[in-house]
Amino acid sequence: MNPSNRDPFRFKFPVAWLGIELSAVSKREKLISLLGGFLAILFLILISEKTLHLPHASGLIASMGASAVLLFAVPHGQLSQPWPVLGGHCLAAAIGVTCAKWIPTPALAGACAVGMSIGIMHELKCIHPPGGATALTAVLGGPAIHDLGYNFVFCPVFANCLVMLGVAVFFNSFFSWRRYPAAFNRRAVRTIPKTPAPSHEEVIAALKQLDSFVDISEKDLVRLVQILDDSKLGS
Repeated sequence: MNPSNRDPFRFKFPVAWLGIELSAVSKREKLISLLGGFLAILFLILISEKTLHLPHASGLIASMGASAVLLFAVPHGQLSQPWPVLGGHCLAAAIGVTCAKWIPTPALAGACAVGMSIGIMHELKCIHPPGGATALTAVLGGPAIHDLGYNFVFCPVFANCLVMLGVAVFFNSFFSWRRYPAAFNRRAVRTIPKTPAPSHEEVIAALKQLDSFVDISEKDLVRLVQILDDSKLGS
């Protein structure tokens, strides 16, 4: 069989099923993400030990490792912004502590903590996936976590969040194309867009039709639409 006659989509279906990301990120950007995550966790460990005087078992929440991936690999995503980080972790921590106190069966308590955290994060517009791990930690973290009670929400969770956000703001400020939070981003526009930007209402209407959470800021989404439209006009 002539290779040129093969179905071009034959080998694409397994890739689509696996959900391999569509990414055109440069090696430079990948290295910056790596360095940012390294520095954030290093500072978090040092501050927990030297300033808060807390052992790793209770002073460092493992879910912050997942937050580092979002804050430094996807700094402009909706899931990575300050409110999702703070709200997602702290609300989930409070829910987790409550479930641990009032539901005697650990399996049921953990399931309720994660499920309720997802619901409240959706409702309050602060979806942050690592928050689910924080909720589970509050239930299954062992005596060192349980002994903290609701103090777990403030220290270490809230304290950890502040350190992560502080490092993200400072570190990303050195790179004009990835300022954090996303509202600070001042990426230079090489050309004047030929097509008008869709309004906020139009963006919301389109997202409602999709009816699924999209991890991209409205500003970047609008800019992407303009780039695609302008490329069509220029071709």
